[in-house]
Amino acid sequence: MSKVLVVAGLGLLLAWVALGADEQKKESSGSQTKKNPMVVMETNHGTMEIELLFNAAPKTAQNFLDLVNKKFYDGLTFHRIVANFVIQGGDPKGDGTGGPNYSIPDEKSSQPELRGTLGMAKSGPNTTGSQFYINLKDNTFLDAKGFTGFAKVVKGMEVADKISKIPVGPNDVPKEKVTIVKAYVKNAPPEVKTDRK
Repeated sequence: MSKVLVVAGLGLLLAWVALGADEQKKESSGSQTKKNPMVVMETNHGTMEIELLFNAAPKTAQNFLDLVNKKFYDGLTFHRIVANFVIQGGDPKGDGTGGPNYSIPDEKSSQPELRGTLGMAKSGPNTTGSQFYINLKDNTFLDAKGFTGFAKVVKGMEVADKISKIPVGPNDVPKEKVTIVKAYVKNAPPEVKTDRK
């Protein structure tokens, strides 16, 4: 009888260990699939690291990621600076009128427009393309206006603050050129597409 109990107890122990290992495996793989891509944006004023928030605005985050992978932003500028509000960039024309020759539909985001959040600039409904802005302070009033927060600066926000102090002329155009030297993906989880097909 005691042998039966020992064998049964050993069987339960092995099942419990196997279940625990399986749960640990699920947890570790789950945390891997939830990891968002990080974009490094090098400017002539310093470097920022940006986390793309696929859980908040997947289509908009994917559009930005696709443009980064195509090196679209390399050499473009921050063409608009509004102190204590936003810095705006991503326009190939450099004057606020350009884009990637397509637009994507507006996307409701669960990410509020807080300091450090990146949102997509637009001129009207469904006109989002490549232009983005970085919030210099909490601008939650933009949420009600249909702007899409899709990423956040996780390192180097002082670079955005430094850029915001550059003197501007008419139409908030900086008096010195602020260049995005290059933008690239620091890490890309396997389940995130890295090229538009």
